Amino acid sequence: MSVPDVASHMAHISVHREDIALEEPVLVEGLPGLGLVGKIAADHLVESYDMAHYASVHCDGLPEVAIYDADGHGVEPPVRIHADEERNLLVLQSDIPISPSAAKEFATCVTGWLDDRNAFPLYVSGMQRSDEQTTDIFGLAVAGAGEQLEGLDVSTPDERGVVSGPTGALVYHAERAGLDALGFVVEASPQFPDPAAARALLDTVVEPVADVEIETETLVEKAQEISEAKERLAQRMQQAEDESSQAQPVGMYQ
Repeated sequence: MSVPDVASHMAHISVHREDIALEEPVLVEGLPGLGLVGKIAADHLVESYDMAHYASVHCDGLPEVAIYDADGHGVEPPVRIHADEERNLLVLQSDIPISPSAAKEFATCVTGWLDDRNAFPLYVSGMQRSDEQTTDIFGLAVAGAGEQLEGLDVSTPDERGVVSGPTGALVYHAERAGLDALGFVVEASPQFPDPAAARALLDTVVEPVADVEIETETLVEKAQEISEAKERLAQRMQQAEDESSQAQPVGMYQ
């Protein structure tokens, strides 16, 4: 049996479920970052809605590893897009941190695909909380999406800052390509997975923007279980801080 040329399959996103029809879907980005806010939110959406594995992300620079799961014999790529046709919703799910060296190629690859499908992405970045009790969310309008922030219970940033990592690259390339999108900076724990911050994101942002109902009580009830399950990934993120998507102040004159 002949083996296909692997190089010809690089740098693209392959759709497996052409039977799923989507029209200008909302996409929730869930790359691992500070507090694993987007990751926890994305995993919760995929699990809650039993979302279909819609597409596989094969952008240049991504680690060539295979993911396996409990109670099954199959494997899947580490970065995937899941879909829910009924809710017109996409979720970008990743089980691995994405290296800064791959961020440009990854963001270019994903942005082109989203633009082709008239998708409306919601990008998520964690920021170290200033107070132990707060989970404030700042909203950022990308390209021409300013009106989409109206009516949301989100603040404007209280100081100048930078969104780094692969999420920062996605926001940059969306702005550059004129792809309407929203970015959200969520205060979260820098040391531990933060299910409370993920719940705030889902309740405050994803539910109204995507016009869906999301059950988030279990994120509180299972907070300890979720934190323990994500702890290993969080430790990996801390060991490679430059790979983490996060937002942080840069100072007025930096």
